[in-house]
Amino acid sequence: MQTVEPQLTANALRVLEVRYLRRDGAGRIVETPRQLFERVARAVSEAELIHGSAVAAHRWEARFLEMLTALEFLPNSPTLMNAGTPLGQLAACFVLPVDDNMESIFGTLRDMALVQRTGGGTGFSFSRLRPAGELVASTGGMASGPVSFMKVYDAATEHIKLGGRRRGANMGVLRVDHPDIEEFINAKRDGISLRNFNLSVAVTDAFMAAVASGDDIALRHPRDGREVGRRSARALFDAICDAAWATGDPGLLFLDRINRDHPLSALGQIESTNPCGEVPLLPYEACNLGSINLARLVIERDGEPHLDWDRLRRLVHDGVRFLDDVITVSRYPLSETMAIVQANRKIGLGVMGFAEMLIRLGVSYADDAAVRIAADIASFMAREARAASAQLAEERGPFPNWEKSVYVTSGLRLRNATLLSIAPTGTLSIIAGTSSGIEPLFALAYHRYALDGRVLTEWNPLAVRELERRGLATDEVLQAIARYGRLAAVPGIPLDLRRLFVTALEVAPDQHVRIQAAFQSAVDNAVSKTVNLPQEATPADIAAVYRLAHRLGCKGITVFRYGSTGTQVLELGAGEEPYEREHFVRCDPGACKL
Repeated sequence: MQTVEPQLTANALRVLEVRYLRRDGAGRIVETPRQLFERVARAVSEAELIHGSAVAAHRWEARFLEMLTALEFLPNSPTLMNAGTPLGQLAACFVLPVDDNMESIFGTLRDMALVQRTGGGTGFSFSRLRPAGELVASTGGMASGPVSFMKVYDAATEHIKLGGRRRGANMGVLRVDHPDIEEFINAKRDGISLRNFNLSVAVTDAFMAAVASGDDIALRHPRDGREVGRRSARALFDAICDAAWATGDPGLLFLDRINRDHPLSALGQIESTNPCGEVPLLPYEACNLGSINLARLVIERDGEPHLDWDRLRRLVHDGVRFLDDVITVSRYPLSETMAIVQANRKIGLGVMGFAEMLIRLGVSYADDAAVRIAADIASFMAREARAASAQLAEERGPFPNWEKSVYVTSGLRLRNATLLSIAPTGTLSIIAGTSSGIEPLFALAYHRYALDGRVLTEWNPLAVRELERRGLATDEVLQAIARYGRLAAVPGIPLDLRRLFVTALEVAPDQHVRIQAAFQSAVDNAVSKTVNLPQEATPADIAAVYRLAHRLGCKGITVFRYGSTGTQVLELGAGEEPYEREHFVRCDPGACKL
């Protein structure tokens, strides 16, 4: 194979060193970034030996390595960490069932620990648990309710690092008609509870209609569905928005939209998602994810920038094959997961670098054109992913539960029950040196608190280069960017440049939602995106975002008001740290000190 070294930033190398590169028994790093990608490509291509031949396996190993080293495609973190190792667990996210008995509650707690120690995140619906204060017939005691058991899960997660390398992550879901919904809504207001959980209220179309009309909703006992009380839908909705304003949680999951789109409703209703919300899953299902770096696909033609649709097509087809191969070679900590994953073969191919791609195309994230481009990319990827999965079904057979799926009616034979998902790509986008998922630029200079307390200072290279090209990269301008993180606060910057490099807190909230909805229009799983709001935003602003997300067909929605929590992952500006070129230049890993 041709030796091509990945072109990595200094921050990418720091992330790889801390989280991904293999170490020996003494804790010394024993592989380079290139060797990491070789390990992953070799391990995943072993599936080709099962489905094809040694010649095919060798060819696909070379192609997978090419995608990885070019930073055009990266799989989820557990694949990078565990492929080619004895652990071999490659899935990103799991949903585990929690039923209303101690055996299930603490059996699932054990399962959560087994999953998280291999690098997987976990999602749960606690909606089946009886409400607090109810008599427990078998003991004569009183039930403590869903939130109390969530705290037990949270405490356990606090002492588990995902794969031994990062903090645990959970999604906790409760239906809006559960009797304990108000306790759930306010569970994180004390600033210390459930720190390892994202929270989402599972709402129905009927609830959203009741919010609009001002009607009450019935609170129902989870065991038999009988009505045990009534609440004003609008008051509950306002409480959700107030709590989200104060803490960032809870978000909303739109259950009816999720289950209408689920191709395997014959197997049951979906009640929860993975921790970031991009993959709704049945109990015990797991999903492996991968993201195409759109920023790498902008080319110049006739003196104008264009998206290279042919390269995108090839990456979609090869990405689908890569993720299907991951399912074949991955090992799972739970037998139930192995069975249902092999039967449904769900994958989640997505994108990162969307904001950087727009900038390279000369399009502002805040413009209507960005929404149109988002919809075009999503529909193109959906069409090509189905074609790729159909081709794999011809080669390998459809997923075993195909006859129980909605695809039987149309006769569309697919290898994978679901295909697309937009993940947040936190550390993956650092490795790829691009913007996260489909998010706008957070800032042009900012601190990222990651890697167990380490601080990464990040500068946007495109902005600096464009300032240099226009002769505007003076010390005063760079210092102002370091202080404020955006061009709008810098005197003398042309309007077109401020518009092109618009940042997350400058993008109108409804534009955030429209971008998410544009992708969701063609994504069969879900879309993870955060609507970043300025500190002065109000609960009414959050209510407007939640209503719009429901109206435009999103499957879930999350907001974060800047400064609403004591600590946050991203902080505007680089503080007193001066601008230095090594913050953004790509460097040869042989020359960069790990």
